[in-house]
Amino acid sequence: MTGLRKLLTIGAAAALGFITTAACAAEPVFPAGSRVGLVPPSGMVASDTFTGFADPSKNAAILITTLPATAYAQLEKTFDTDALKKQGISVQKRELMALPLGKAFLVTARQVADTERYRKWLLVAAADNLTALVSVQVPEQDSAYSDRAIRAALATLSVRENVPEEEELGLLPFTVGDLAGFHVDNVLRGRAIILSDMPGGGAGANSDAAKEAPGAPVRAHLLVAAVPGGPEETDDRANFARLAFNEIGGIRDVHVTMSEPLRVGGQPGYQMMAEAKDARTGTDVMVVQWLRFGNGGFLQMVGIAPAESWTNVLSRLRAVRDSIEAK
Repeated sequence: MTGLRKLLTIGAAAALGFITTAACAAEPVFPAGSRVGLVPPSGMVASDTFTGFADPSKNAAILITTLPATAYAQLEKTFDTDALKKQGISVQKRELMALPLGKAFLVTARQVADTERYRKWLLVAAADNLTALVSVQVPEQDSAYSDRAIRAALATLSVRENVPEEEELGLLPFTVGDLAGFHVDNVLRGRAIILSDMPGGGAGANSDAAKEAPGAPVRAHLLVAAVPGGPEETDDRANFARLAFNEIGGIRDVHVTMSEPLRVGGQPGYQMMAEAKDARTGTDVMVVQWLRFGNGGFLQMVGIAPAESWTNVLSRLRAVRDSIEAK
């Protein structure tokens, strides 16, 4: 029996090694718009509705969340048995996990949601400039996704330097025909985009660090957001525009210099312009807001730039504005 047990142990180890080697041989898949990806277990494909992978036929999924680099130390402290228990997650084991990209830890657990019992894996991994949180959920009775297969997939976790701009733009409910020299800074899937002038040009992995540095100069940027609803009556648009303008963050000492109806992209709209100061640096800035109404909602476009470069930036902002079309 001792010999048989030894053979079985060796066989199991060899099988695990084969699975891991096969997974590592494949190229990692990056969900649209995500810098974090992995080689999904057989049966799972990239989801069209969230950042991660899914097997709808088995109600199994892998959800990927990207957090700031500083989040790792915080999660290291808060991802304990008591904290997770409050979320209905019963921890079975917490362990360190060796990954090529950096330090990581893995929590294996059980969870009950809507009377369904799930096996759960929570991986928290640190990279140079981000923290990846990967949550895997598989129905308890399912045998297609073993602990071994999930671990092999998690071991392939990878981080790419940036997301191609074309890929990020493809996540929006509108098209941007002309970036006018701006670069994609951030995208809220299915909702909004922020364009900005990057230091040195180009969207890169360190753009967040550059824009958050205490002494960093104010950069021209443009927010474009598709929002449902809006005023039904034409007479209500001016007041609606003022209320929306008052919600713009990051500015102070605002003095409105222009407020008027304006056709935007062939549709009714409203334009507001103001002088202000950047709330972080005190730099004199100019602010413009364009609203474009139609199709059961509206587009809000907010551009901000240093006052000294406003004339040039405004023409570029208008070029982007005029190139936007609903999908």
